[in-house]
Amino acid sequence: METSDDLFRRLEQLNDIGASLSNEHNIKLLLEKIVLAAKQITQADGGTLYLLSDDRRHLHFEIVRTDSLHLAFGGSSDQPTSGKFPDLPLYRDDGAPNDCMVAAYAAITGKTVNIADAYRADGFDFSGTRQFDARTGYRSQSFLTVPMKDHEGEIIGVLQLINALSPTDGAVSEFSQADQRLAESLASQAAIALSNRQLVQQLEALFESFIKLINLAIDEKSPYTGGHCQRVPELTMMLAEAADATREGPLADFKLTEKDRYELRIAALLHDCGKVTTPVHIVDKATKLQTIYDRIHLIDTRFEIVKRDAEIRKWKSVAEGMDPAEAERICFEFCQKIPVDHGILNRANIGCEKMADEDIEEVRRIAAEYRWRNADGEDVPFLSDDELENLTIRSGTLTRAERDIINYHIVATIKMLEQLPWPRHLKNVPEYAGGHHERMDGKGYPKGLKREDMSWQARIMGIADIFEALTAKDRPYKEGMRLSEALAILERFSLNGHIDPSLHEVFISSEVYRRYASTFLKTHQIDC
Repeated sequence: METSDDLFRRLEQLNDIGASLSNEHNIKLLLEKIVLAAKQITQADGGTLYLLSDDRRHLHFEIVRTDSLHLAFGGSSDQPTSGKFPDLPLYRDDGAPNDCMVAAYAAITGKTVNIADAYRADGFDFSGTRQFDARTGYRSQSFLTVPMKDHEGEIIGVLQLINALSPTDGAVSEFSQADQRLAESLASQAAIALSNRQLVQQLEALFESFIKLINLAIDEKSPYTGGHCQRVPELTMMLAEAADATREGPLADFKLTEKDRYELRIAALLHDCGKVTTPVHIVDKATKLQTIYDRIHLIDTRFEIVKRDAEIRKWKSVAEGMDPAEAERICFEFCQKIPVDHGILNRANIGCEKMADEDIEEVRRIAAEYRWRNADGEDVPFLSDDELENLTIRSGTLTRAERDIINYHIVATIKMLEQLPWPRHLKNVPEYAGGHHERMDGKGYPKGLKREDMSWQARIMGIADIFEALTAKDRPYKEGMRLSEALAILERFSLNGHIDPSLHEVFISSEVYRRYASTFLKTHQIDC
């Protein structure tokens, strides 16, 4: 006979269990805790937890535990339930309820079933239980089957307990009414905890899908940035894990919880979301004269016009009395330079790491030496000021103004992210994502932060962003660098105050670059 003290003790256990369930974030472990808690509070030898399928027509075995048989499937065990236990149908082929199965009955009706002895129970089919007992030598006797209802009263699963054990002699007995009430209370708490965790996971999945939607928009807008948005998070997490594993030096105390990892990964996924505001013709600018189209073709046409005008001048000079041979010589010498200068401008139109001073002077010489007559009959400079500015870009294909527009994406990123009502565990996302273009020496942008002003996470993302950009094989104006070249540049950046030297040391010593290269770089790029 259970005393009031015993019942009070079990009620305290129930309260403790409820708190424990609400704190568990891993659904598999949560389901396991539910079964173990139910077994403990009712002193049952075995327990099974079923979840209702998405179509609400089957019960799926999630957790199976029987202490005396040492059976453990699902949860933290290394034995999955799939393949071992087939789903339990709630309806027969003709659509009638499969209410002869006790777990199905509880799911269909929402009613608890308390059976003292399965072998003597009427109205339910325990043939499968008898077969299990025959194979194992077990004796399934008392059953307590409790439907699990969420906060809206919807059935989400079934908790089944088998063989209540006497605390004094361990003999199997039936589940008492106190056992039933406690199990029903636990099932209710468990169902709400499970529903809450599933809802959180669904919201997280929806949120991450929305992030991927933004990256897809960037990807569709420009194939040169979509891959970047996918690769930087991968490299960020590789370096973060290596930093977390460091036990010496400045990073010895750097540790990441699962929440920290999730926060950093979300920030990395969103680090370039502001690029949705960047004009496509700038992002995709593969040559210096490219806008909607490559304007080098206009210059090709001008050279043909200049050549035609030279021929016209030749015959006009002859008509005015010049010696035909002299006129031919002047025209020939002039036209001989055209293909050479044409080639110089075409080469200048291609972006490079650093344009030589002499090449810039050659472009300026051509701009000064040639003139042409436009469609209005006006004699105008061969190159416009805008064309001259573009063709003398020293590095890459962007002018200063265009680079400022590209750089604005980080300002847009920060503005966008700061508009969102971040929950506490994601409150640092704007800072992490918004700091990946800052430098350790304060010469970065947009805020000019220095090393001490930045979190480790923001510094990690800075290295990931740079290394991905150096080795990217899908940029519009260059091939991806070889690994040795990218590492040499990263070394210089570490020495000149661009990136964090401690993180650079981890990046090299932990061979993060090698793991990244094996997955994302082409074979010919991996040269060290």
